[in-house]
Amino acid sequence: MSEASITPPPTGTPQSTPPGASPVRMAPWLLPLAFFWVVMLGRTCGGTDAKAVPYSTFLQLVDSGRVTDVLVSETDVQATLRAPDSAKAKRITAVRVDPALVETLRAHHITVTGRGSAGWLQSLIGWLLPLALMIALWSWLGRRFMGQQTGGVLNFGRSGATIFAETSVNVTFDSVAGVDEAKAELREIVAFLKDPTAFGRLGAHIPKGVLLVGPPGTGKTLLARAVAGESRVPFLSINGSEFVELFVGIGAARVRDLFLQARKQAPCIVFIDEIDALGRARGTSALSGANDEKEQTLNQLLAELDGFSPDSRVIVLAATNRPEILDPALLRAGRFDRQVLVDRPDRAGRVQILRVHVQGITLDASLQLDDAAALTPGFTGADLANLVNEAALTATRRGATSVTIDDFTAAVERIVAGLATRSRILSRQERMITSYHEMGHALVAMAIPGTDPVHKVSIVPHGLGALGFTLQRPTEDRYIATRKELEGRLAVMLGGRAAELVVFHELSTGAADDLVKATELARDMVTRYGMDETVGHIAYGSSNGLMPGAAQLIAPESRLYSESTAREIEMAVRAIVSRALERGMQILSTNRAALEEGAQRLLVEETLEREQLPALVVPTEPRSSAVA
Repeated sequence: MSEASITPPPTGTPQSTPPGASPVRMAPWLLPLAFFWVVMLGRTCGGTDAKAVPYSTFLQLVDSGRVTDVLVSETDVQATLRAPDSAKAKRITAVRVDPALVETLRAHHITVTGRGSAGWLQSLIGWLLPLALMIALWSWLGRRFMGQQTGGVLNFGRSGATIFAETSVNVTFDSVAGVDEAKAELREIVAFLKDPTAFGRLGAHIPKGVLLVGPPGTGKTLLARAVAGESRVPFLSINGSEFVELFVGIGAARVRDLFLQARKQAPCIVFIDEIDALGRARGTSALSGANDEKEQTLNQLLAELDGFSPDSRVIVLAATNRPEILDPALLRAGRFDRQVLVDRPDRAGRVQILRVHVQGITLDASLQLDDAAALTPGFTGADLANLVNEAALTATRRGATSVTIDDFTAAVERIVAGLATRSRILSRQERMITSYHEMGHALVAMAIPGTDPVHKVSIVPHGLGALGFTLQRPTEDRYIATRKELEGRLAVMLGGRAAELVVFHELSTGAADDLVKATELARDMVTRYGMDETVGHIAYGSSNGLMPGAAQLIAPESRLYSESTAREIEMAVRAIVSRALERGMQILSTNRAALEEGAQRLLVEETLEREQLPALVVPTEPRSSAVA
């Protein structure tokens, strides 16, 4: 149940590009066209190789006998000279002027120059060339600024989905580890896309939509790519948030465009990642209304899913880590009628994932991946990939030639507790309180059967605010917990506060995070798990998937229990926390000598491993009790 590929999926080569996506396409024909017009204009304007002279100069040359022949037109005259002039020009041209006016001006020795009218071709080119250049520039700017991005002004209605060709998705099921059940579910999709006739020989048809559900980092997106890579069909990928726009109707238009592309590419796979951004249940927003843009987009998606015929060979895959907030209409049969759970991997799955991620990592010969997997219950595929990288970095920093199990342990501590910040200097009193606090956690955990074993205790500050930590790692994967086990966890959480009360008879702010976690667990025991006799076996928690406080924001009067019941819940939570604190104080009071010994040793050495922890004098709890 993880993202197990050591290399990121290829970005692929889109099969089609939106119009206007490449503004430089104009350059190959725009420059030659402009050059052609400039040459034509120059040739037209030049007209001939004759030298242009004033009309009066032309008359002087005629009077002096230097002209041999003259070509007269309606607007100008062209003459050939007997001998070239000082500029070595053999032919001259001049614009004609009214003869009567010329005689008058010549009498006053005034130079006469005419102005001719442009020809029709020259005038046409003079108008068309600037116009053509303006249109070309405007078109280029329009393509660059309005069509280059999918969300441009002229492309609001385009879906923006990235289309990967059949050969551009190199991820297969072999690239995904730890999700055997999910892969078995999705192999039917691959079989249908490869051979729909054989798959439907008994009249069955493939589900239209498959929803991948699981925590973040478990490999949902990677699984969708693996389906496309195995079936060798085009893969259209888009994020749910890309449908949401400020302008009304744009999201629905993008949904229509997405499924239009899918029908053209069929057989193909449409993958919508983070579909909860698009498919949130209607009517749950305080600002939602009849014309809400998100609801219109969702309505269009529902209509498109209904529009697929059973033989369309278009499969819609979607992924979310919040299925509880999706609209029920989206999950009904005929739309997303199959949900595939991509959960956190178990120990065997974590070994498979680590085996994929350690490729290319130099491991110590004595390292067993099963030992590393035992350190990481609850880790997702992304967490395991980060763990391997951190372990390799740890080994590199200490100058080792290979990665050992100690490097994996240090990497787990860094991920769980944070980076050690030895530059944070604590006073003697603060270090003493922290030592007793952390040793209180450790001894209470050691005294109560069924709790997770303590691996390490440290008073070295870690992370942003932790002045110390007590690291517990479970020995096996657990999926249910009894009331007795939860009460034991509460006692361990409050072991640090209990140690402060037993030793100093004073309270500090060091237990703030412990109190938050203990209160949340106690409230879940009362409101979700029905583990309090006073309140009863009733679930009072919200089942609509809203964030805490959202239901009160929408409709404060919609709470399903009365004020008296709310008071009973608060009293039950308070009683559970108080009993856990008293239990921890009793354990530490009985083992006061072990508490003093462990705290003093921790002050000196700062970090104690499991083997260095003091032994309890008398077990407070009977260790022979079986855990249900």
